[in-house]
Amino acid sequence: MTTADIARTVVGILGNIISGFLFLSPVPTFIGICKKGSVEQFSAAPYLATLVNCMVWTLYGLPMVHPNSLLVVTINGSGCIIEIIYVTIFLIYSPRGKRLKVFLWLLLELIFISALTLVTLTLVHTTKKRSAIVGTTCIIFNIMMYASPLTIMKLVITTKSIEYMPFFISLASLGNGVAWTTYALIRFDPFITIPNGLGTLFAVAQLILYATYYKSTKRQIAARKANQQVDLTQVGVGNGGQGSKPNY
Repeated sequence: MTTADIARTVVGILGNIISGFLFLSPVPTFIGICKKGSVEQFSAAPYLATLVNCMVWTLYGLPMVHPNSLLVVTINGSGCIIEIIYVTIFLIYSPRGKRLKVFLWLLLELIFISALTLVTLTLVHTTKKRSAIVGTTCIIFNIMMYASPLTIMKLVITTKSIEYMPFFISLASLGNGVAWTTYALIRFDPFITIPNGLGTLFAVAQLILYATYYKSTKRQIAARKANQQVDLTQVGVGNGGQGSKPNY
């Protein structure tokens, strides 16, 4: 094994660890869903999108499609299992109408990945062409997934608040992007480099926004707390310092 291979393996293992943390970051949300017995206003869309993305990348990493990409298979295969668990929870705790939509989207994704696998493995006969077809599909799905960070970033700029953009997820996204971009550059793989390079840029942009609006967010939170205290004081004075009493 060459020095480049060792370096690529080490970086790939690091990428697996960081990606694993990202995949597991919604666990508290799903624990809350299970406790409440309802998905409330949460959407299954991000988890369905991540699932199909992981399935396509797992296909890409298979030896008969893109050799020497075991670490791509391990993390995305694990991601498939985790996202299927999330989607299953949505199927269990969603109301009937929402459950049907989730099921239909899941069925559509399974049909799509089955068709892509069948076409790639039976009609295309070289790993170079298979890598090109599946890799291009991976890039398309990754770019589509970047719509979510863009929406969050727009919200931050509009509200001048980073309340809905958790710092540690943005930081982990940066680490994830850097790790997989480095992995792809050691033995150049454009299909991994392009989406993860873009992901790195988006993560950097999020951290810049975080630094830019951190102080204004603190001021907004402090102002809300002050207003709540004023409102509570006014309620107390209006009731003669007593709690509201029932009228009989």
